[in-house]
Amino acid sequence: MAKNSRIEWTHHTFNPWWGCVRVSPACKNCYAETFAHRLGLDLWGKRAARQVAADSYWMQPLRWDRAAGAAQMQARVFCASMADVFENRRDLDASRQRLWGLIERTPNLTWLILTKRPEAIDQLVPWTTTWPGNIWLGTTAEDQRRAQLRIPELLRYPVKVHFVSCEPLLGPVDLSLWMEGKRERIRWVIAGGESGHYARPVHPYWLRQLRDQCAAHAVAFHFKQWGNWRPVTAARPLAHRTKVLPSASGAPLIVANMGKKAAGRDLDGIEWNEVPEVAYGSRLRARGASRRGEIL
Repeated sequence: MAKNSRIEWTHHTFNPWWGCVRVSPACKNCYAETFAHRLGLDLWGKRAARQVAADSYWMQPLRWDRAAGAAQMQARVFCASMADVFENRRDLDASRQRLWGLIERTPNLTWLILTKRPEAIDQLVPWTTTWPGNIWLGTTAEDQRRAQLRIPELLRYPVKVHFVSCEPLLGPVDLSLWMEGKRERIRWVIAGGESGHYARPVHPYWLRQLRDQCAAHAVAFHFKQWGNWRPVTAARPLAHRTKVLPSASGAPLIVANMGKKAAGRDLDGIEWNEVPEVAYGSRLRARGASRRGEIL
């Protein structure tokens, strides 16, 4: 199926509106805010307006749904990269209701809803004990504190897949507590470093910890990117700004700011593209490549 999103872990990106307000350290160098400012849009902060998409834009998921149905697959839709669906503003209520209706009308789309505000979810959705089967619900956990605050809130909701985005990863995070059990647990972890002019480096050890936690608990792991900074060997000629990070061995761990594209997205030589395996009734499973390219 055609892919129109540059985000590696989804097929499509849908933004019902643009704009948000910062709530935690992950927001410090928000790519969405930076992009909006580059376009001359003042949409960030409590007092700023939010820009709702045009009616023609809202029709796109209906076309994606028809195409996915024809291909007998589930297409993943990330909603929303330029906002937080669960920002608790009354002026967004009508657009939220329109979004919930759209999700229910597109059964061939798997809607990936990522929020930094899981504590507000039950105030803003029309569902209680039964949710649409095509919603995967996620929260951001850039450090251990945010994991402990947000993940228990996330797991209260009965969706097919609960996922956690550890991007930008700003410290070591142990998610194993929420990976255990058969029912309400994390099924997918997306991890990555920060990109942009003021990017903060991610420590390779933090990423390896998450990868190994996922492997130990049969949780899908997706490594999205190093961001601007990635490890380099001391012997390698460096044409970039570098930093030395602490390491358990005591040997210097050097990371270089080489930009997102050059830094790449392999972790110890492997691109991790895992996606949870989910059954959708008589339809096909959600499709996704594993670390070696096969269906997971």
